[in-house]
Amino acid sequence: MEKQGKEFSRRRFISQASKIGGASAVLGVSGAMGLFMDGSGEYVEAKKPDKEKPQKSPKKGDTFMLLNVRLESGYEYENGYIVATRSVIRNLEITKGTISKILDLKESYRKDLDCYDAKGLLLLPGFKDMHIHLDKTFYGGPWRGAVRRKNIFDIIEAEKTLLLELLPTAQERAEKLIELIAGFGSTYVRSHCNVDPTVGLRNLEELQKALANYSDKISHEIVAFPQHGLLLSESESLMREAMKLGATHVGGLDPTLVDGNMEKSLQTMVQIAVDSNAGIDIHLHEGGETGIKSVNRLADLTEEAGLQGKVTISHAFSLASLSESQAHEMASRLASLGISIASTIPIGKNTMPIPILQQRNVNVMLGNDSIMDPWSSLGIGDTLEKVHLAAGLYGWSYEEQLSQALSLATGGITPLNKEGKQVWPKVGDEASVVLVPASCSAEAVARLPKRAAVLHKGVLSSGELSYKKK
Repeated sequence: MEKQGKEFSRRRFISQASKIGGASAVLGVSGAMGLFMDGSGEYVEAKKPDKEKPQKSPKKGDTFMLLNVRLESGYEYENGYIVATRSVIRNLEITKGTISKILDLKESYRKDLDCYDAKGLLLLPGFKDMHIHLDKTFYGGPWRGAVRRKNIFDIIEAEKTLLLELLPTAQERAEKLIELIAGFGSTYVRSHCNVDPTVGLRNLEELQKALANYSDKISHEIVAFPQHGLLLSESESLMREAMKLGATHVGGLDPTLVDGNMEKSLQTMVQIAVDSNAGIDIHLHEGGETGIKSVNRLADLTEEAGLQGKVTISHAFSLASLSESQAHEMASRLASLGISIASTIPIGKNTMPIPILQQRNVNVMLGNDSIMDPWSSLGIGDTLEKVHLAAGLYGWSYEEQLSQALSLATGGITPLNKEGKQVWPKVGDEASVVLVPASCSAEAVARLPKRAAVLHKGVLSSGELSYKKK
């Protein structure tokens, strides 16, 4: 371990990291790694907590010290190329959910406060899952695969039975799913929630109960989602009621394929948003020319209605059909209107032009979407894994590429900017953070280490912190 206040590179850290690398490879995200750095700089197996005595942890409103936290401090260069990331160890004071002090190890700190030892773990910004369906998951119950279907209308029909079957346990399952994504480091979630004639507003009510129970551990937005078609299921009045009950965004679904009338479907969705002073987040699965027409028309309506910065297109698979020049042109228009793209990093025949969207400053957000629900069986709930998949898909293997890729999981925040200057954390930043056994962001994206502890506004939402007795 370095002397107090001295910086060191990832390569100097690698001798320590190699001792946990094997465990990381075997255990992966789901393994109970339990390895921490002791006072001599060696990684040792942590003692298992005494199950009879609950471990002390930060609560809402607490002021406390988080000691020996690893922060990224800059890049190292060789022959003009970034080859490593430097880091330092610091002590943080956290006051009522905010980082109030960042102290060099030589600086004194308040010994009267509760102190928790991070033991050299790396601090990352909390992750944001910006597209998930918490309200209709099979998760939390017995294994159940996705519904077999020929087309979207088959599963819409199947949902009319499944939603009623799941309704009695909707809150319980949503809470289990919240615990899952929080355990992977998500401190913010945007959940789509079915609003349709089958369940009316009951899924929304159950989801709101679940989110209220976990309000200290995760922040949220809710999209009122007409899964069975805004026009097709005649859900406009229900959608308006959902907005009155606290939904933050108006949803929509394939205006041409499902609703059969692109113009009326989009106009209705936008009007509800304007009347409710709310944002929009539409599911747009439609590909090719049909999907592109919807994107362009929604862009027109966004400008006409003054909804700049308040519109998200989820999936937007049609963008994958654009040529490179067309993608640049489309991305420029989306960026000028503040229209975001929420993606699950789909892997298939056509690849989403996410690097081009980022180059043009489009806000690209990631989500896990379906977690063991009627539509898909494959989601695991880990937003960092989505970044890892993006890195593989787009060939991001270099240190700075992996480091900057973290922004996809954090709402655009990275500890270092592209020039290698430390920009996070700063005093005054929200203490929604993730602690991982890694040397830097690049390693975290590449290796997917265990999330040792997750804090949401200073409250321990998942994992454990080592409490130091006063």
